[in-house]
Order: sequence, then structure tokens, then C-alpha cells
Amino acid sequence: MAQQVIQIPTINDKPSDFAALFTILYKIDNSCKNVLFDFSQCDFMRPNSVAFLGGLARWIQFQGGAAEFDWKTLHSSGPVIKNLCQNGFAKAFNYSLPGWDGNSIPYREDKRLEMNSIMDYLTYSWIGKGWVHVSDRLRDAIAGRMWEIYNNAFEHSGTNIGVFSCGQYFPNINELILTVIDFGQGIPSKIRRFAKKDPRAEALPASACLKWAFQRGTTTCIAGVARGLGLDLLKEFIRLNQGKLEVYSNEGYALIDKNGERYENRNISFEGTVIHITLCCDEHLYRFSDEPPLF
Repeated sequence: MAQQVIQIPTINDKPSDFAALFTILYKIDNSCKNVLFDFSQCDFMRPNSVAFLGGLARWIQFQGGAAEFDWKTLHSSGPVIKNLCQNGFAKAFNYSLPGWDGNSIPYREDKRLEMNSIMDYLTYSWIGKGWVHVSDRLRDAIAGRMWEIYNNAFEHSGTNIGVFSCGQYFPNINELILTVIDFGQGIPSKIRRFAKKDPRAEALPASACLKWAFQRGTTTCIAGVARGLGLDLLKEFIRLNQGKLEVYSNEGYALIDKNGERYENRNISFEGTVIHITLCCDEHLYRFSDEPPLF
């Protein structure tokens, strides 16, 4: 069987890096059922690339193909293989070393929506790990808002392979990152289908669709409770923390940070949704305004 070799470049998490990830998807030849990912040109990977490559490999397998990672193309003592072993990605794809509890938020594949398991992951491996100082009540509330992102992915995206997550704490720059990805139909595509009775719906730009999805009370579940993306509290916390929340879906891009909200259309599209959250790990203790100080 012919094998297509895909070179993985060094990947950070700027918009250009996400474009590089999406380009990898389009490089895959649909007629080739055997894909080998080569890391010989990769010196650094952030969690966005880990979650994306895991989802891409499972997507290839779902299509009836084979996806392998060429571990021998990675330096055995280099930062990339150490990170992929630490977060559990390597073990998930047949590299023998297990993960360990370090600065990584473990690589995770959710093939179905299991609330307790996902909430434990968000509560104890991400927001409640101690890298960001939050009260228990706020911790649980933020984790609950993030769980709604998983719920929306399963309920609205139509994903056949599940949801993929990974994160990391970077102590040298005091940043905590979490990426959640599905390979479903994308938020703008869902909204256009939802509004198909309106002839203007097909012409809606992706930026307008994302802006609509981020408003309080919007929903594409016709018989369901108005829920939108459930991000109001999360958005408020990110602004206070001076972090940022980014969404890539179809050709749309959304950025929420201390300066407000921005929605754009981009030149490259991803037929799915990426939620990428960056938090600042400062000395502040974050709590609800009605909670008394802890000391």
C-alpha cells in the first residue's frame, strides 16, 4: 500500500500556526489510505497541535485509512518527544512510555459525552490544578462553562470521532493553555443550516455566525433550551485575567480578550471547531464578588 508522508513543522499557537495545522489536513491525499507523520522538521509543539494531530489521526482511521507517527524521527531526549510522552499522546499512539504528572494537561479523546469524566478533567487537571488561583466555587463554575463547550460539540457538530483536548502550563511565561477540538461541521455551517428558511442564511459570513453564537441565549437546538455556547462567565473571567479565548470554525475566527471581542473571516477554513484558551497565572485570587476573602 502506498504511503503518504506528512511533515510536521514546528508549531506554536499564533493564527499562522493554526493555518499551518489546517493546511496539513488539506495535504492529505484522499486516494492514499496510509499516512505517516514525520517529525524531523519539528522542534516545538504546543497543545493545539497535539489535540489537532490526535483528532486528525482518528479522522483518517474513521475514513478507513491508517495513520502512524514516525517516532524515530524525533530526538529521543528532545523537548517534543518529552512533552508528547508527558501528556500521554505518545502512549495513545503506540509509543511505549506512559505519561506522568508534570506541567501538561493530559491529551484526551472523548468518543462520547461523559459528564463526570470531563468535569473531573476540567476541574482537577486544568482550572483547579493550582496554576491559576481561583476559589472552589468559581473553579466549579468555570469548569461547568467549559463542559458546555464539549456538550455543544457532541450535540451540534455532528462529530463522528469525538472531541480532542490537550493543555499545558508554561511556567517561564506564566501561561496556562487548553485546546478543545472537534472535526464536525463547524459552528457557521450549523447556523446556516439552522437558518436555511431565510434565503440570506447561506450568504452569512462565518464571522457573523460566530458573533451570533457568542451572544447570550442563542441556540441552534430547535426543540432545546436556549443555551448558545454558554460562555458568558468564561468570557468575563478571561477579560479579568487578561487572558484570551480564540475560536476557529470553518473560515471564521473569534478572539475574546481584555480589549473586547473581535470576529473575522480568514483565508483558510477548518471544517470543525477549535476552542483555544490562554490564561495568565498571576498572584491574584479570583473569586465571585459575593465571596469573602480567604485570608
